[in-house]
Amino acid sequence: MDYDRFSRNDPIGEIYVPLHTITLSDEYIQFVNLTPCRGSNKRGELLLSLCYQPLEGILDVEILKGKNLKPMDLNGTSDPYAKIWLIYRGKKIEKKKTSVQKNTLNPEFREEFTFNAPMDRLRDMQLEITVMDHDVIGRNDTIGKIYLGHKSGGLEKQHWKDMLTNSRKPCSQWHVLKV
Repeated sequence: MDYDRFSRNDPIGEIYVPLHTITLSDEYIQFVNLTPCRGSNKRGELLLSLCYQPLEGILDVEILKGKNLKPMDLNGTSDPYAKIWLIYRGKKIEKKKTSVQKNTLNPEFREEFTFNAPMDRLRDMQLEITVMDHDVIGRNDTIGKIYLGHKSGGLEKQHWKDMLTNSRKPCSQWHVLKV
């Protein structure tokens, strides 16, 4: 595992050892190469920029780009887009979406969205950002999600705090997509 202080630890590799082939009473040392983890939760990352304007009560969210997104289509790529929900006291109140980026696992979005977020309500607000794979036939698949706000944890909460302490200045940060 790769230890991450502020987010989930990431699997690096694995090895399966059939215990019936080993005599446990003997000391046995063998060096083996790790193989990529099966069923890995790697869903990719998303670069976001947040900017809060306290006097106007405006929250600017820019979806910059993604990298190493999980392939969701048979051709080994995805058609990703991002969906942003502004949540207030647990209720989804406003939704915005980026355009679809065709056949890529490393999309360049560079799209900015503005939400009304008065300072007195900001503590009860949260952003849910979902990266989806657009499908022409059938339902769109979820690649991964990020939650940003006071109630978030790790890097997501730190990004929110950085936005508030640096008002009027865009703060950019990479986020790991989660299931």
